Amino acid sequence: MPSFDAVVEPNRVELRNAVDQCQREIGTRFDFKGSSAAIELGEEALTLLADSDFQLGQVRDILLGKLAKRGVDARFVEFDGDSERIGGDKVKLVAPIKAGIAGEDAKRLQTLIKQSKLKVQAAIQGDVVRISGGKKDDLQSAIALLKRDVTDLPLTYKNFRD
Repeated sequence: MPSFDAVVEPNRVELRNAVDQCQREIGTRFDFKGSSAAIELGEEALTLLADSDFQLGQVRDILLGKLAKRGVDARFVEFDGDSERIGGDKVKLVAPIKAGIAGEDAKRLQTLIKQSKLKVQAAIQGDVVRISGGKKDDLQSAIALLKRDVTDLPLTYKNFRD
């Protein structure tokens, strides 16, 4: 039975490359000379450091530009949190990296597939939603439906099987 997996999984190599390019630009820009502006890539989050909230916004904008150039969807990084003050005049922002589909989002995808009346089934398997059907055309219609209706998640489609 043909199937595919809908997943939320960033390309870690391109993400690391974007962070490296961002660090290089921060090191060479005149407005960051003598400041402690930096960006660090962890397993589950990015940490942005700067001297002020304005500089933190500049670091975030540089990172978003580099992510776009590297083809990494900016929705993988959540900048919704508030910046926190750390020692002295420095500020820090921890931006989690999305990986995996949360339970409520997976249920929402599953109900969307069921309500579409397509001849496919959606099954939640951990942090992946597996969609299977009788024909490839139905699966392609399901992919088109998800691309059109799910705009808040950076979905990718993997493991397409005949």
